[in-house]
Amino acid sequence: MDFTLSERALTLKEDIRKFAEAELPPGWKRSTLIDGECRDFEFEIAISRKLAQRGWLVMSWPEEYGGRGASIWEQTVYEMEVGYWGIPGAWMGISGTQWVGPCLMMFGTEEQKATYLPLIASGGRDGVWCTCYSEPNAGSDFANLQTRAEREGDGYVIDGQKVWTSAAHRARWCWLAARTDHDTAKKHHGISIFIVDMKSPGVTVNPILNYYGRHHFNEVFFDSVRVPASSLVGEEDRGWYLLMQALAFERRSTAPTTYGHFRRVLEELAEYAAKTECGGQQLAQNPLIRFKLSSLAVDLEVLKMFAFQLAWRIDQGQIPAYESSRNKVMSDEVMRRVAITGMELLGMYSQVDPDSDWARLGGSIQGAYLGFPGQAIAAGTAEIERSIIARFGLGLPKSY
Repeated sequence: MDFTLSERALTLKEDIRKFAEAELPPGWKRSTLIDGECRDFEFEIAISRKLAQRGWLVMSWPEEYGGRGASIWEQTVYEMEVGYWGIPGAWMGISGTQWVGPCLMMFGTEEQKATYLPLIASGGRDGVWCTCYSEPNAGSDFANLQTRAEREGDGYVIDGQKVWTSAAHRARWCWLAARTDHDTAKKHHGISIFIVDMKSPGVTVNPILNYYGRHHFNEVFFDSVRVPASSLVGEEDRGWYLLMQALAFERRSTAPTTYGHFRRVLEELAEYAAKTECGGQQLAQNPLIRFKLSSLAVDLEVLKMFAFQLAWRIDQGQIPAYESSRNKVMSDEVMRRVAITGMELLGMYSQVDPDSDWARLGGSIQGAYLGFPGQAIAAGTAEIERSIIARFGLGLPKSY
């Protein structure tokens, strides 16, 4: 395996740095992105459009769909750098850029591709998507979902509830999993994927404030929502297989962005330790602190290698089986370790709200500490991911 970055990839890194310095305001707080979106939606949309204009937002997509046919290496470098600089808009409508668009290229009709891919690639409001998978009684046991899509005439009628839906209050479109057959022998059969206009009559979005008071999640109700038959993606009742591909796309993207974001946080922690004294001694001279920070540096380097190894496999035309799950687990663990170490290092300052003048490191440690339990659940719990690794990476039998 050769993980040496090409000249194009190195040039891209430099271009993104210059973009961040030119477009982001002085003192930009990357902590505003800890929930996956910027609190200033208008600013985020503006940056998203500028990224799209430079061909970065969906750079690895084929040119015919609005991308520039960039390599998976360039895509990985892009994700690392926007994570490092905390560029808002890079993940505007992440559902659309990271898994809806790629899945439509694989499974969508020509009409669906022509309608939705240009909207996603534009970086505008109408390209923002949310993903409706989880339900009150269907999380890790996803096949237990109960939202129904009944065929009526030339369309479907959807009824049900989704929960923990990220950015539903911003989204124009919904990537929805619903049950179209209730009499199957196996629960994961009879599930289909639909595209739903969030402006449709019968769609209700209620905010869910997380336990540190921020609004990113929502519950979404579908009350006799009518969608045309053309909104079905792929084959009816075979949505499970499409879902597995979509989740693989989603999990692949976690490692590069986590690496970029927390590499920057680690650098700031190291700088803080070098400039801060306790008991007449720099924190950086404390052997325990040096050990913990150096351990985090090793963890981040492992995560980077995981991201590069997955990119290498895809670049070689291979089909990864468990690597996306491995990277997701490692990403969650890195976030947890950085958050806990940062809390220990900053002490009481780590509990200060990011908007306070007393906040250190832009409040990123507070956000990471309060956010990592939820991050470990999003896109699949660690237990689910480890089961995938055990089966497809280690060759172990099913545990059920």
